[in-house]
Amino acid sequence: MSGRGTTHDGSKAERRKTYRFLVAVPVDASWRSPEGVPILVPAVAKQVNGNGGYLEMTQHPSVGSRITLTNFLSAETAEARVLATPNSREGVSHGIVVELITPSESFWGVNLQVKKTSVELQKLEKSLQAEGIDFRLLNEFRDTVDTLRTTALAVQQLREFQLKGQDSGEVISLLVSSRVRRGTNFCHELIADIDAGKLSGGTKEVDELYNTLELACDRLRQLVKSRHPDRYVTSRS
Repeated sequence: MSGRGTTHDGSKAERRKTYRFLVAVPVDASWRSPEGVPILVPAVAKQVNGNGGYLEMTQHPSVGSRITLTNFLSAETAEARVLATPNSREGVSHGIVVELITPSESFWGVNLQVKKTSVELQKLEKSLQAEGIDFRLLNEFRDTVDTLRTTALAVQQLREFQLKGQDSGEVISLLVSSRVRRGTNFCHELIADIDAGKLSGGTKEVDELYNTLELACDRLRQLVKSRHPDRYVTSRS
């Protein structure tokens, strides 16, 4: 294989076709040794795009060899070519750089999609700021983006925990905490809309919301009482 090109100052030229995104995707890498012995090594994809990426792993195939990658979460497989190892390139100290034989973004799973979407949404947010979009709408946009990001990553973590037989209670707890924060923010925004006269009291949706909030308040009151028995919690008439 030909060596990588250099820039005017002698540094390695970047031949990467597209930007790599930081992820943490568990994969298995398998190949055959020169003697024909099958080798299977667990790895973690750390920087990826649709063309390939950087995998952290303890054992390394030789440069130019073809390996099979298996996404631990989805069980999807992909063939790849090894472009660099710790012995062939500076900066590749704990793994290998691979190129997918058939480019695929879906192989890396939801982690890559979330990272890509986050970058695009950040660009969109900057565009909205430049156009002078209302501050409250911009905040709502950010909250929605954060919710999508948190939920997508939680789904991946749940899948990983299930496959490993680990307790997923911590992930569920984080999702519930995120939902509580969103509910609190929603209530603050709703109060602001009511105070500003932006909400009509004659709509069916208002009645449904009122009934739902009453049910939520009853459940929260019971929860607070169970956690703080000595605390006086008033009820609404």
